[in-house]
Amino acid sequence: MKIRKEDNVLVIAGKDKGKKGKVRFTYPKSGTVLVEGVNFIKKHTEATGQAKQAGIIEREEPINISDVMLVCSKCNRATRVGHKNLEAGKKVRVCRACHEVID
Repeated sequence: MKIRKEDNVLVIAGKDKGKKGKVRFTYPKSGTVLVEGVNFIKKHTEATGQAKQAGIIEREEPINISDVMLVCSKCNRATRVGHKNLEAGKKVRVCRACHEVID
């Protein structure tokens, strides 16, 4: 996945289009990411014992990886991500707008 945990992203599609947030979790098998403050849903829950609260609970749901773009820390723009091999043999992510190394 080109987007990793702790990356800043911009939502480019859906009901939260235009919002920025930090990636909290990535789910490579399903191709989704969980972003702070984005894609809230209302879940109706039933009390199951003393620990759980009954009622309507708002929580974040994962959003598809294709609906977010990485925000470059150098140029501060939403950008596509490329890869580049360094001389030391390390593969790093690169901003397609300013050509700076992201990692």
